[in-house]
Amino acid sequence: MPSWEYQLLHQLDSRFDEILTALEKVSSRFADGPANAWALYGNASDAEWLRTALLDMWHEPGQDGRETRNYVGLIAADEALIQAVAQANAAKNAFSDCLQAIKQQAPALLSESRSRLPRRHPGVETILERNGLARLHLKQCWRHLPVAEGPVARVRFAWYSSGRSIKRLSVQEAEKKLLALDSEAAHVRIQLRRLAGIPDTEPLAQVQPQAPLMRANLFFTEPLTDGHTRRALNAAMPIFIPSEDGRLPHTNLPPLTPPEKRTRAKRRDEKLESEPFLPSLRVYRYR
Repeated sequence: MPSWEYQLLHQLDSRFDEILTALEKVSSRFADGPANAWALYGNASDAEWLRTALLDMWHEPGQDGRETRNYVGLIAADEALIQAVAQANAAKNAFSDCLQAIKQQAPALLSESRSRLPRRHPGVETILERNGLARLHLKQCWRHLPVAEGPVARVRFAWYSSGRSIKRLSVQEAEKKLLALDSEAAHVRIQLRRLAGIPDTEPLAQVQPQAPLMRANLFFTEPLTDGHTRRALNAAMPIFIPSEDGRLPHTNLPPLTPPEKRTRAKRRDEKLESEPFLPSLRVYRYR
């Protein structure tokens, strides 16, 4: 292995260690401070709950790599705790930047980095043996700890279960994906014929439904510098609320599980047809 590749891996090790150190400082500062906390699941008054949430960076067996485990909660944070969270988020950014550099300069090192990093987690052998956790979950590793931009009067939580990602595909790309399935299968041949009947220049859309997530609407006690009085945040991790007296804002109690069906009405300006054009690929035509 060239020396520059060793340097990249060493840098990644250091960045990961910095995340762990920063998260431990957040946990310790919370345990020492007067802050109140609330959690949708679990006992947020126990400092170990926050530590578990912060250090949860592992895939569980069978977990979809696109999904992350949620720790919905609120933490009333003084200035010292807010600063500790800012340092943790900065460490996460540095780790993510380092990993992106490896992807661009030496993508073959990714598998090596995945095997190295878990060994740097404190007590990792015990964790792996006890919980049967498989490997580092990069999204859970670098996801930010959300911080409110100012004191908050109230918070309203609600499930958002209508999210989706849309990727544009060309006719040629869609054909290649269909052929990769099974070109001899009857349902694939039907879709290939359907695809052959449209212009080669027509753009298509591949839709991927996203896992339900909790959103938090924050209502600030005073307008922010940009004039806004409210802000919406994803609430996968506990939200740190600036609060010198340690009090939490008023909040609602959302359902523990997301709704089974879509809750948002379809937009009148929906750009995609209602039925998939290529069902096997979740590909739609534009209206």
